[in-house]
Amino acid sequence: MSPQHQITALIQAADQGAESYTLINPWNSRRKFAAFACVAEHYGYRYAGLSPDFNTGRSYPVFAFRRLPDADRRLAHARAQWPQATNGGPLPGMRPDGRALTPLPEHQREVDLLHARIMVDLYGTSRFARLKRLALLVPMGFFAAVALTGALVTAGLALAGGASAIWLAYLFLSSAFMRRRHITYRRRLEAADITWPPR
Repeated sequence: MSPQHQITALIQAADQGAESYTLINPWNSRRKFAAFACVAEHYGYRYAGLSPDFNTGRSYPVFAFRRLPDADRRLAHARAQWPQATNGGPLPGMRPDGRALTPLPEHQREVDLLHARIMVDLYGTSRFARLKRLALLVPMGFFAAVALTGALVTAGLALAGGASAIWLAYLFLSSAFMRRRHITYRRRLEAADITWPPR
């Protein structure tokens, strides 16, 4: 997906003096989203984590960007240096050869660290809370379905119990994977002397 729409929306938020800007990652790649976060800094907005206002019960996380104190200066500079950014032209910090969200070598480390921040947020406590809700609600749904369909009690309970066991095993493995990834990305940030999330 082309980033021009998101850049245009970000500039509009900056023009209005909005203190925050939120969006759902429109790309399949989280690395591309990290590259977008790098571009956003040139327009006056810094990645700030998951939005606390929009993420309750959502399937897709909503990410927040916060306006920087020197946002007006950054926006003016970006407009002057990359005037065609909203029309398919080069983007700040990205390669100008048609790969819109591919970082230049000098910006690769910044994008890598932004990617680590995003992954720490995605594998953080809010996602574990969602897994806990799913661990309760989905098995309840299985057993409710058995009750509503009037299936044979023994066979129905066995089927619902088996499905619930498989589901809980899947959630357990997912939770273990998420914890491992969370630790990995947090260590990368610590190695770069970055405390995330900010306190």
